[in-house]
Amino acid sequence: MFPSSLSVLLLALGLALAACDQSPRFQAAEPGEALSAGAATVRRSDLNAYSLPSANLSAARRVDFSVGNSFFRNPWVIAPSTTTARDGLGPLFNTNACQNCHIRDGRGQPPEPGASHAVSMLVRLSVPPSDATAEAVRQMGFAPEPVYGMQLQDMAIPGVVPEGRVRVEYDALPVSFADGYTVELRKPRLQISQLGYGPLHPQVRLSARIAPPMIGLGLLEAIPEEAILANARAQAAGPGAIKGRPNWVHDDQTGTTALGRFGWKAGQPSLDQQNAHAFAGDLGITSSLHPVDDCTAAQADCRAAANGNQSAEEPFEVSDNIRRLVLFYSRNLGVPARRGEEQAQVLKGKGLFHEAGCQACHVPHYRTRADAAEPELANQLIRPYTDLLLHDMGPGLADAHTEFDARGQDWRTPPLWGIGLSETVNPRGRYLHDGRARNLLEAVLWHGGEADAARQRVLAFDADERAALLAFLESL
Repeated sequence: MFPSSLSVLLLALGLALAACDQSPRFQAAEPGEALSAGAATVRRSDLNAYSLPSANLSAARRVDFSVGNSFFRNPWVIAPSTTTARDGLGPLFNTNACQNCHIRDGRGQPPEPGASHAVSMLVRLSVPPSDATAEAVRQMGFAPEPVYGMQLQDMAIPGVVPEGRVRVEYDALPVSFADGYTVELRKPRLQISQLGYGPLHPQVRLSARIAPPMIGLGLLEAIPEEAILANARAQAAGPGAIKGRPNWVHDDQTGTTALGRFGWKAGQPSLDQQNAHAFAGDLGITSSLHPVDDCTAAQADCRAAANGNQSAEEPFEVSDNIRRLVLFYSRNLGVPARRGEEQAQVLKGKGLFHEAGCQACHVPHYRTRADAAEPELANQLIRPYTDLLLHDMGPGLADAHTEFDARGQDWRTPPLWGIGLSETVNPRGRYLHDGRARNLLEAVLWHGGEADAARQRVLAFDADERAALLAFLESL
């Protein structure tokens, strides 16, 4: 999607065609359609399909990729330690390595029903904003819980009390197709127990989040801002309910407002900032971009614990150089090539995807900027299937947690590239922000709000059409 007035008109026309059920049937794959990430696309479809460097990354630059991978994959340890490059874990944390949440660089998973430890799921905490929290809301997009902070950390170093335990139980919610086929969805119920620092705020808002895949993040960062805003303008001008909105968020480096791209509610403007916030919140690791962890004033032992600061000259647990290497790694994880894009069933499913209007939010393609942060990411024709905009997904997915311009029912359109290999990479990985969907069909059926019309069209599909739609999604 190119940032021009013509692209806005073309997208508006596409939305109109979808609304009128006049989308084309696809007879053949588009030229280069298998190359989801352009020249950066990797050709591997096994357990490690998400863990490879971009295909156009030179051998010399793969050295930095490998070093960044080591800091992403290997555990951080408690300070003080002889391992000075990776100490400073905690005092409160959710895991000791990034890879524990982004399993093989793929999706996380919620705890099984009855389990009391959420290995690759966190719970975001917030309260209604007030005058006293105005500065926190300006910088973070929400007001953190006054005692427990931005998220519940269920692990701690010795001598510090963990914040609590998370359990998830599910209620069954059956949904039937027009032909009588029934799918039993799972509606999650969060239970927080063993609170270490007293009761939660009476108006606390809880939002469970599983880790999203790491692939193609540098390419998403390289999509021109104007292309994203052009999609928003076209949707606003077009017919129907699809009205995506940008999330305007705080940029920690510049102190200004910037377009949000990363996170389930597009609450972070850059991959560097996303990484720094994850280091601080998930591992309790500070950096020059995020110099404090999530210890609150009510957690004296947490605030008094030793840290892993590198030196007096660099008083943070993640040095700027390590942060740079992790950023380079996370920018350059390649996207797997599509498989079976020319098969008749996949082409039929692509037509049904468009007929239902799914492409209105899951925008297929873009051209990345010429001045991308890394030369390998520049001028690539990519097919991520996202608009990176916020959409009202209805009460079924709402969590009451707000982030900047994102309301409780608003979620950023997640990219679909590589989704067909998600269960290959992590068989226990789940879908949607809290992992409630066990498979792609369940994920589709949770769509509501702006996407309800698309959901209703899918519910009219017969068995062959459902199979074709899933074949298309699994080819991505």
